[in-house]
Amino acid sequence: MRFLFRSYFKSHHRQTLSSLRFILDSLFFLLSKFNSPMAGNQHATPHSDDPPPFNPSEPSIPISYPLKTLEELESRSYFDSFHFPFNKASVKLPPYAANELPTRSRLLVCHDMAGGYLDDKWIQGGNNPDAYAIWHWYLIDVFVYFSHSLVTLPPPCWTNTAHKHGVKVLGTFIMEWDEGKFLANKLLSSKDSAKMYAERLSELAAALGFDGWLVNMEVSVDVGQIPNLEEFVSHLTQSMHSLVPGSLVIWYDSVTIDGNLNWQDQLNEKNKAFFDISDGIFVNYTWKENYPKQSAEVAGDRKFDVYMGIDVFGRNTYGGGQWTTNLALDVIKRDNVSAAIFAPGWVYETKQLPDFQTAQNRWWGLVERSWDISQNYPLTLPFYSNFDQGHGYHISVDGKQISQTPWNNNSSQSFQPLLEFFGESTAGNLEVVVDLKEPSYNGGGNLAFNGTLDDDIHFSARLFEGKLQLADSPVHFTFSVKSNGSSLLGLSLEFTSAVRKQKSVLLASWGDSLMTMTRFVRHFDNVIMPHRVTKLETEPSWVILESSIAMEGYMLTKIHAVCYKLRPEVHKSESQGKTMAFSPAEYHAVLGHLAIDSRTLNSDFPPSTSWLVDGNYIEWSSGSHGSRKLNVKLVWKLKDGKTHLFPKYYIYVKKQPDLSIAEPNGSLQLVQEYLGVAEVEAFYVSDLVVSSGTSSVKFIIQVCSLDGAFQKLEESPSIDLDVQGS
Repeated sequence: MRFLFRSYFKSHHRQTLSSLRFILDSLFFLLSKFNSPMAGNQHATPHSDDPPPFNPSEPSIPISYPLKTLEELESRSYFDSFHFPFNKASVKLPPYAANELPTRSRLLVCHDMAGGYLDDKWIQGGNNPDAYAIWHWYLIDVFVYFSHSLVTLPPPCWTNTAHKHGVKVLGTFIMEWDEGKFLANKLLSSKDSAKMYAERLSELAAALGFDGWLVNMEVSVDVGQIPNLEEFVSHLTQSMHSLVPGSLVIWYDSVTIDGNLNWQDQLNEKNKAFFDISDGIFVNYTWKENYPKQSAEVAGDRKFDVYMGIDVFGRNTYGGGQWTTNLALDVIKRDNVSAAIFAPGWVYETKQLPDFQTAQNRWWGLVERSWDISQNYPLTLPFYSNFDQGHGYHISVDGKQISQTPWNNNSSQSFQPLLEFFGESTAGNLEVVVDLKEPSYNGGGNLAFNGTLDDDIHFSARLFEGKLQLADSPVHFTFSVKSNGSSLLGLSLEFTSAVRKQKSVLLASWGDSLMTMTRFVRHFDNVIMPHRVTKLETEPSWVILESSIAMEGYMLTKIHAVCYKLRPEVHKSESQGKTMAFSPAEYHAVLGHLAIDSRTLNSDFPPSTSWLVDGNYIEWSSGSHGSRKLNVKLVWKLKDGKTHLFPKYYIYVKKQPDLSIAEPNGSLQLVQEYLGVAEVEAFYVSDLVVSSGTSSVKFIIQVCSLDGAFQKLEESPSIDLDVQGS
């Protein structure tokens, strides 16, 4: 993969490096080799950021971590780890994505971000609102989590988010340098050994819920070991397919059939033997312009299983990577093979201006210009998005903030809108961005529309492109809006029938119905006013709009936001009880969430009595000023043993004061404190401070449904624990 001084060893494929550069690179390697940073990355994470040594069988804050020895892999010790249950991905691939990949050019994205296991290692989330994330999943078919550890297990947050968007996730099995040569000799000592380790890898992937492996044998091997290496790759592919139908094993272009470590930069007779027994090849990224075409000819009817590598950092990669990555994508697409983008975290690591959010949207916008959309949604019902990107500055439930603490957790990422990037804004006249700062309706994000808009103009911004086939029952749309002045926000829908007949429908905002109809009747086949408009009692700035439509025989293909204005610029602010003046052209509106279902969104949750909630590994310790600290693993399950599709649970705590020492006239207002979110039916509470004078703590598990609804706190499952010691 990406190494500072690999160019020296592959000089016949590279531009000549200066002597000074080689010396500096070699020094860097000698200093960093034993810490296994991301080679070639001058922003590599220092060793102090690695997870500290720990006993994986002992309770601690759940983390994701790799396996670094063959002994760990062979012994299955990982399954005895305290962290194993937390590392299971909770989101399965939807049925349409769980099968074989589509027969077309595909996009594979390889993570490679500063060594891996950074903010994403904290399974229950961290406190970095600027943590790295990817949200342009609609362009991606396969995501690889990469690090330089022997067995890189994808943190579940990446698997959960990628699966939600229909993207397969692979871990990495890598051997490199002198240590890798030693490990390869052990792996390839016999065919039985090769098969055993292949089965261990397959077992890990199946147990943790990801979809296969990138195999990177970046060492030379004795030519006599090649049959065992072929046995390893073949058996890994077969065992993965058996345990996880639709899974993938991708071979990296490295060692050849003669045992030499010799990157070919194309598919040819030197590496095709490994391609033939796997699901594809990740071609090294220093290829020349005619190599994709030549590789396609060698691959024959498997040409889409050839993934031509592109190093976004740009070293000797075709097109230069960075802001010209699309040049390589154009050639790959033209020659009808697939692409493998390596290290898109370049945007984040190199702090591209003006900020990560803007630079990320701009860079992926260039990718989209060269590449087709790979993922469509909605495809099935229910469909729900709160535009959460998996990091932010607060968390809300139904318009009410439950936390104002900065956070990150990629598992919380919702379906992401397909925003189009144009210059300095994402949609032309108005700036359309995912806003993490303004209080949200649910989660930690909103979709904000800001700028100017004349009264007689309406503005449209792409949100989703779907393939949702509609039946005879009506489809119900619910969305939340917050706006200023005369700014109104609706949704436009496009439908296509089997005979390619198209219809457009506007789900209008609230307001003057007659004026709305008159204005939009010539732009849409149908204009539907909301049948219910609700303002939240606790947060009246949010308006909930509900509309229904019956379109039997049609497929919903596009959802756009429609921004428009109807009324004069001076309005009475109902939330503040006073008149506020706005510029006639000023526009500001926020879309908080969108839910689509075939029924009214009144989720039925099992009553609290249907759950078993328990506390394990309970540990009390002394704190300051007479306080106590609590560590406990909370676990819960339904008594009937049935598996219900609940995507997440919010965890709260209430601290009950000791009434025997409470002041007689003191008021008792017990407020629940938000602790975090769980994607599995377990949550580890670490170092919870319980002040003196507290008799018990009550943990509440708030259940969330697939349509975005939350169970009422007073009806949620819970457990009480008495405070022990003093």
